[in-house]
Amino acid sequence: MNHAAKVELSIVVPVFNEAGSLRALHAEITQALARVGRTSEVIYVDDRSTDGSLELLLELRAEDPRVRVVRFRRNFGQTAALAAGFEQARGKVIVTLDGDLQNDPADIPAMLAEIDRGCDVVAGWRKHRHDGLWLRRIPSRIANRLISFVTGVQIHDTGCTLKAFRKDLVARLEIYSEQHRFLPALAMGSGASVRELVVNHRPRVSGQSKYGIGRASGVLLDLLSILLIARFSHRPLHYFGLMSLFFTACALALLFMSTVNYNSFELVETWFAFSLFTFLMLLVLVAYFVLLGLLSELAVTASGMHRRRVFDRLLIRSQ
Repeated sequence: MNHAAKVELSIVVPVFNEAGSLRALHAEITQALARVGRTSEVIYVDDRSTDGSLELLLELRAEDPRVRVVRFRRNFGQTAALAAGFEQARGKVIVTLDGDLQNDPADIPAMLAEIDRGCDVVAGWRKHRHDGLWLRRIPSRIANRLISFVTGVQIHDTGCTLKAFRKDLVARLEIYSEQHRFLPALAMGSGASVRELVVNHRPRVSGQSKYGIGRASGVLLDLLSILLIARFSHRPLHYFGLMSLFFTACALALLFMSTVNYNSFELVETWFAFSLFTFLMLLVLVAYFVLLGLLSELAVTASGMHRRRVFDRLLIRSQ
């Protein structure tokens, strides 16, 4: 029988310089898997660590046949590591968690129970966080509220890596940049049911945090992308059509005001010519956004072939 068909649960752990916590983390994952009683695999994605993490992962793989190791050719970041784990996962359910021991694997059974009740995505909520106040917790709260407002997905902790997904759902989601935190919003945009679960959060015991206030600008830019993806991923022409309508309204308003002012106040012909030129440029923008929307419709139909080409370039091995 094909071993891949036996796997019910995949644990995906992105790793970057976490040598001090990997053995303890795997021991806790092993205990959690013993409680759920499902056939499983543990996929560690090494994001080109430089502290000996890869060697430890290879030792774990030799000790535990459920362990699989994926390594990037260079450092690509947490989102790419999670996406690679999704690509390689064979389980019907995928659970993701950080490699720094701040996420508690003991929460995995409770998340799987929510999946068994019919939920598609279970998002962890670190209600009582053990992070720095000014550089981590306050920026996180601001970002979470902004994300909830823009996307309409009421999640308290979008940055928590501890999440559970149905494999058939994440197989349809394309993520890049820092978009792993937006997975619940992307899932809801695909019609999935999302539930939040309070999880344990622990202080970091080794290594250094990879997060900082400097990543805020990237998150804000990704938020604009997610707004487009979550609401218009299957109808991009509507998104760009709204923008073209805005410029159409501006063009008509400018033409009307220029005509009225020209007739009423006998403005010089050069000003009227300038207004007419601006009107024509606005019409060009209208045509531009309509054409951009049509090109986006074509891109949506071709996006399914892109993911495999990317990972064929990124991955060295998966064993």
